[in-house]
Parts: sequence; structure tokens; C-alpha cells
Amino acid sequence: MNKNILKINEMDKVIEVKAPIVEALRTAYENPTYQFHIPGHTKGKAIFKDFRKLIGEKALSLDTTDEFDNLGTLHPATGPIKEAQELAAQAFGARKTFFLLNGSTAGNLAIAMAFTKKGQKVLVNRNCHRSILTGLIISGAEPVWICPNRIEDWSIWGNIEAAQIEEMLKKDKDISMVWVTNPTYEGVVSDIKSISAVCKKYNVPLIVDEAHGCLWNFNKHLPETALKLGADAVVHSLHKTGGSMSQTSMLHISKDSCLDEKSVEKALKLLHTTSPSLILLGSLDAARANLQTKSGLKLIDKAVANAKYLRKRLDEIPNLHQLKSDFGYKTDVTKVFIKIDGLSGKRLESILEIDFGIEVESASDIGVLILCNLGNKRSDFKYLADALEKIASENHKDIYYLEKRKHMPMLEPKIVMSLRDAYYAEKETIKKEDAIGRISAEVVAECPPGISILLPGELITEEHLPYLNDYETLEVVKA
Repeated sequence: MNKNILKINEMDKVIEVKAPIVEALRTAYENPTYQFHIPGHTKGKAIFKDFRKLIGEKALSLDTTDEFDNLGTLHPATGPIKEAQELAAQAFGARKTFFLLNGSTAGNLAIAMAFTKKGQKVLVNRNCHRSILTGLIISGAEPVWICPNRIEDWSIWGNIEAAQIEEMLKKDKDISMVWVTNPTYEGVVSDIKSISAVCKKYNVPLIVDEAHGCLWNFNKHLPETALKLGADAVVHSLHKTGGSMSQTSMLHISKDSCLDEKSVEKALKLLHTTSPSLILLGSLDAARANLQTKSGLKLIDKAVANAKYLRKRLDEIPNLHQLKSDFGYKTDVTKVFIKIDGLSGKRLESILEIDFGIEVESASDIGVLILCNLGNKRSDFKYLADALEKIASENHKDIYYLEKRKHMPMLEPKIVMSLRDAYYAEKETIKKEDAIGRISAEVVAECPPGISILLPGELITEEHLPYLNDYETLEVVKA
């Protein structure tokens, strides 16, 4: 049997699936060597004993980096790492796939560094992740903002229309790239196929931050991945929904992309650590392999079925409302955004956590976001639905509205200075109340969802204040 083939028992039937990094790590574990190289804890022997006991000696013995134990290298990709990236490209339908450490942030930074430059205009949706702004600060490119449809009742951004993008490309001939986020954090889906057609018509590349959509290629009940709809590059956060460990993601260059993957490789070489964690890389390899097994595909089916079960239960609860695709836009069924009459999302989050031991993905002034994950059981959703039914029927006090606090930035930025110039300008720190009328010199973005409240070069107005309750001071460009 090929050493890079793992045997997995599924329903008492043995199938074979390749996971090269996982197998290389197992080989290294089963054939220990005398270690005179990094990491300095030497297979966990020099680790604080309580931590070693907590996570286990085996995990620590596998904490190594590339170049050792025939594990290959990340930059350039060689050995098992190279093979694992090639298998990932096949699984997701890409021409080239790069494994990312430091999350999809590293992918967005690499895209900006590889394909944009100082003074270049990039069409970006208002609800993009802060890492896209960081990338543009590094490259010196300037965002041209496109505001998605507003879903006012939920205080969130919705889908982007292809017609909006075409109008802006027609209006501004200097726009050289379109960079959109799909799905939104709350699961609203845009028509990427139509957007791609517009981008090809105007001969500009389309980048899709599909961080929350890495399962889409593996289940017919989920939306279509942008890799099949004409995007040139796509970023996936495998750690968010795909089953890999935290901070691991993938960057894909599509089969028909007009972009040069060698430029991405060069950028990632600058951004990545020179001591990449093989445990993290192995978790990416394992997550991809798992999604291709029968058991992994069944987990996705169960996640979709559990989401539908939860949504059916929620429809039966008085005073509770959920964001759904039948409101005129498409959504990812596994992302459930809800609100209860008379309760802010933050108050609901607090009740769920304190009274029921339930933690949700996030909460806003309006509602809470629930993710239907691969690892959740049907009993988890039954307990959740029962808890929400109980909460919705009780009279909980909520004074949150008195704070006049908002969470999802719904303002269109008023840009008066370039991103890069404002970020590197001489700064001063002042009270936020005194910052009205001044120019922001920093990115202010709460995570989750990581959408900017303020960005460098943006004019600070009184409308920003409800989003800044947790800030006493702001960095502004020195007058």
C-alpha cells in the first residue's frame, strides 16, 4: 500500500483516502529520532507539566516544523506538503491551492500584495473583513466602496447585485479588480455567477472571500462555490466550518484564472512564518481528506438536516424570528440568525450562556448567529430549540437599548485621505467625542465579524459613536 494512503473504517467497510501530511506525521511519531533542532521543548519534554498533562504527550511530540522527519517544506511546497496541496486543489476544483497559517487573513494579505499596487483602484464591498483593508494598506491600493443591499429589519448587509458592480465598472474605468465577500457573516449569498460574467465583460479579475463557504463544494443542498462560478481566486477558512484547527485556511487559484499563482507564492513566502506548524498543516490535510470520505460527506448531510430541523422548530416559536431565504435573497441554511421580540441579541446571548450553558457564534444589538456545525448532534439542536422556546415565552428584562449601542457598521465610508497615507501619517490619540470631524488613522473593527467601523483616511462623524461604546480614545491623523 502507498505510504500516503490511510485506511479508514466506515460502516465496517475499509476505504482508502490519501492524507500525505497526516501519514508523514504518523511515520515520524512511530520512528522517533534524537532531536537537536527546533522546537526547543524537544517533543514536549521541556513543557510546563500541567500543560503537557492537559493536551497530551503525543500531541506535543508531533509539534514540529517543516524540513525535518521527511515532512517536506511549505515554501516552496515539497514532499507531503506539496502532495497535500495538490490533493486539496483537486478536491475543491482549483488549479492551485495554498495552505494558509494565520487564517484567511494571510490569504487576503497575499492577494493584495500579489495583485494590487499603490494607487490602483479595487472595488470592495463595504462589509469586507478587516484583513482586506490591511492588505490594501500594505500594497497602497485604494478601495472603491460598493454597498450591498441593506436588510434593515435585521441591521445587516445583504447580497450584492451584479448590476451594481457593472454600473461602477462602467462609471470608473480605473477599477482594476473586484473583491467581494460571499457569503456574508450571517449567511446571505450573492449571485457570483452573474457578478463573474460582469467582471469578464470588463476584463477585471474577481476575488471572492468565501471564508464561510468551504463546505459548499461537497453538498448539493448548499450554495455553489465561487470556484465553479468564474472567480479567479477564492479564500476558504477551513477552521471555521470545515473541521481543521484554528487559524488554518486555504487560498485557491481557479482553473481558468487570469492570475499568476507564482505571485501569490512570493507574497506568502514573505507573510508566512519560516517555522510553520506541521500539526496545523496536518489538520488542513486531515480536514480535506475527511470531507472526501463517506463519513465526512454524511457529516455535512447531517449538518444540513440539523439546520433544517432547527429552523422548523424555530418557526413554531412565538415571538422568535429567523433570517431566511424566502425573504427575497438566498442564504446558507447552516447559518441561523435569529431575534426574539423585546430582547437585544446581546441580552439573548447572555441568557443562553448563563442559564443554559449555550454559546453562540456572535451577538449583535438585533440578534444572535448560530452555526450548525459538522460536530453537532441532533440532541444539541433539540436542547437549543427547547431553550429558545423557554426564553421566548418568559418576560426577560432588557435595558440594553438604553446604551444606544450598535454592532454592525451600516455606514458608507467618507474617505478624505488614502488608506496608506492615513495609516502611516503622524498620529495623535484623542477622546472619541473630540474625534468628530477628524480623520481616522487606524482600522477599528470588532471581531466577530471583523467588519470595519472606521478605516484609515475615513472622516469620523457623530454617526460612528453608537458603534464605539467600548472605545474611550481614537487614533487620528495629527492636525
